Order: sequence, then structure tokens, then C-alpha cells
Amino acid sequence: QVQLVESGGGLVQPGGSLRLSCAASGSILSISSMGWYRQAPGEERELVAVIISGGSIIYADSVKGRFTIARDNAKNTMYLQMNSLKPEDTAVYYCKATGWGTNTRRYEYTSWGQGTQVTVSP
Repeated sequence: QVQLVESGGGLVQPGGSLRLSCAASGSILSISSMGWYRQAPGEERELVAVIISGGSIIYADSVKGRFTIARDNAKNTMYLQMNSLKPEDTAVYYCKATGWGTNTRRYEYTSWGQGTQVTVSP
């Protein structure tokens, strides 16, 4: 089992900043990709940013230039620096990781965190 735990959400005023963290733990052999997704009330879950195998980064158009994703491989931790926040960024933010784990044998995993609330409001 590979577990993901997010932290860093909260309430912030428009134009403010927040930094989210996602720590992976468990029987990890490798992490192929780590990414952030978000889901607003009544909306579908959507990609925010992802770091894929090889280090390529993909951002949603709505966050380009404002959000920065980063990963610390030594700590199996991922970050999302969110600047110039807007009310439309309000959502529950989830981290997701894919890769290979090991128990009694090698297995491929896709894991999600429990989510952290980000609210942007005056």
C-alpha cells in the first residue's frame, strides 16, 4: 500500500498564496508520476499540474504562470506553490501518484490522497 497525505490548504484572500504538500509513504519502489487535481462543488475533478516520468511538467491553462509544481524525490514529497489565487481556485485539492510498489511481490499502484480544502474569498 502506498499512502498519500496532503497538507497546507486553508482560507486565503484573492491575490494571496498557499503552498500545498503531498507526502508519499509505504512500500514504494518507484514513483512514475505525481500530480495535483482539484474538484469544486458540483464540478468534475480536473488536472491542475503533474510531473511525469522524465521530469516533464504539465499545467492546466487556468493555472499557468501562477502555480508551480515541484517534487523532492529524496523525500517522496510533492509541492504546489499557488500564487495570485482567485476565487475560482476554490476547491478540494487532491494529490495522485502512480508507480511501482512491493509487498510480497512487485505491483503497480495508483494512489490518491484524502484531499485538502483551498478557499479563496475576501
